[in-house]
Amino acid sequence: MSRLLPRRASEVVTAALSDTRVVAVIGARQVGKSTLVRQLIREVPGARERRLDRADERDAARGDPDSFVAHSGLLALDEVQRVPDLFLAIKAVVDVKPDPGQFLLTGSARLLGLRHLPDALVGRSETVELWPLSQGEIGRLHEAFVDRVFDAEPRDGPESLPLAPEPEPDLDYRQRVLRGGFPEAVVRSAGRRERFFAAYVNDLIDRDVSQVSEIARRDDLRRVIRLLAGRAAAPLSIDGVARDAGSVGTTVERYVSLFEAVFLVKRLAAWSSGATRRATRQRKLVVVDTGIAAHLLGLTESRLARQPAAFGALLENFVLGELARQLTWSDVRAELFHYRTRDGVEVDGVLEAADGRLVGVEVKAAGTVRADDFRHLRHLAAKAGNRFHLGVVFHTGTAALSFAPGMWALPIDRLWRVAAPSA
Repeated sequence: MSRLLPRRASEVVTAALSDTRVVAVIGARQVGKSTLVRQLIREVPGARERRLDRADERDAARGDPDSFVAHSGLLALDEVQRVPDLFLAIKAVVDVKPDPGQFLLTGSARLLGLRHLPDALVGRSETVELWPLSQGEIGRLHEAFVDRVFDAEPRDGPESLPLAPEPEPDLDYRQRVLRGGFPEAVVRSAGRRERFFAAYVNDLIDRDVSQVSEIARRDDLRRVIRLLAGRAAAPLSIDGVARDAGSVGTTVERYVSLFEAVFLVKRLAAWSSGATRRATRQRKLVVVDTGIAAHLLGLTESRLARQPAAFGALLENFVLGELARQLTWSDVRAELFHYRTRDGVEVDGVLEAADGRLVGVEVKAAGTVRADDFRHLRHLAAKAGNRFHLGVVFHTGTAALSFAPGMWALPIDRLWRVAAPSA
C-alpha cells in the first residue's frame, strides 16, 4: 500500500483558502497534517513554508515575530502553537491586508484552546480538523454516508443507498479496529504497529502534553490514559476514573482536558431536548484512534475474539470515530452526540443536522439484528417527534434490511461504501 493516501480534508482546506485569510489545520501528531499542507502549497505559485519544529526557525520566530511572518502570497507555518507570539503578528498582517489565502497553519494541539494563546484570529480564520485516516481514505473511496443518510427517504429502505465496491474484503472488523488510522500504523504489520503505538504514546506524554502544561508525574498520565482507553465509547465519570487512578477529580479532569487538547480523546456531549427531561448530561468518551486504545489495553486479535465486551466497546468507538471523520468534510452540517436517560435507555450516537433532523445510531458486535435491537431508537424517535429522520443499527453481518420505515439495519462497511454522488 502506498504511504501517500489522498485526504478528504484537502478539498476543505483548498476551499477555505479561496475566501479566508488564515486557515488552520489541526489534529493529532502523525495524522498527516504536514504532508497535506506540503502537497497543497506545491500547487500554489510562490508559496513558502516555515517549520517551528526546527530550533533555528523557532528562535527566529521568537526573536522577531513580525519579520518572521512578513511575506507575499501564501505562507505555511508548521507546528505554529510552539510560538504563541506569532498569532498577534499574523493578526497585524491580515488586518492591514484582508486578502484570502495568506496563511496556512498547522498544529498538534487545539490552537485557540492552549494556555497563553490569544484569541487573535477570531473572525479571520477557519479551522479544519484532521483525524487519523478514515476507512474510505485507506481504501481510496469517496465515502459519503453522512450526506447520503440525511438525503435518504426513510420509506425507500437501505437499498436506496448507492454502494462502491469493498476494496479490502478480507479485512475483518477486529483487524480494522486494531489497525486504526494513523498513516504510519496502516502500512505496518501487527508487530511493527505495536512499536509505533508505544513510541507514539510515550512521545505524546513526554513532549506534546508537556507543551500544554508542566506535569512532573508522567506515570500518573500514563495510568489515566490507560483507564480512559478502558472506558472507550462509555459515559465518562471523572470521579470513577479518579477513584481507580488513586487521584482526585480535579486532577483527572485536568488530565482529560490535556488529552483532548492533543487530540488523543474526544468527549461527546449528550443530546437532549425539552421533550427528554430524563436525559442525562454526562458526556461519552471516544478515543480518537482505536489502534491506540487497543494498544493501551494490551488487546490483540485473539484477545478481542475471547473478550466480546472489549470488542463491542472498541467497535462502537470505531463507528463513532468514522462518523466524526466524515463530519469534517460532509456537505450536511451536523454534530455528533450520544443519548442516555436515567432509566437506562441509551443510543450510541446521535447525528443532529443544522436543520434539527436526527439520525440515531446503534452499534451491535454481531452479524444478525432483531426487532428488539431498535427499542432504544424507537424511544428516541418518540421523544424527538418529527425531528427524527432515521434510526440505524450497524452490525458485523452483510445484510441491509428495513425493520420499519426509517429503521434500518446496515453492515458497518456501509460507513465507507456508501458513495458520494460523483463517485
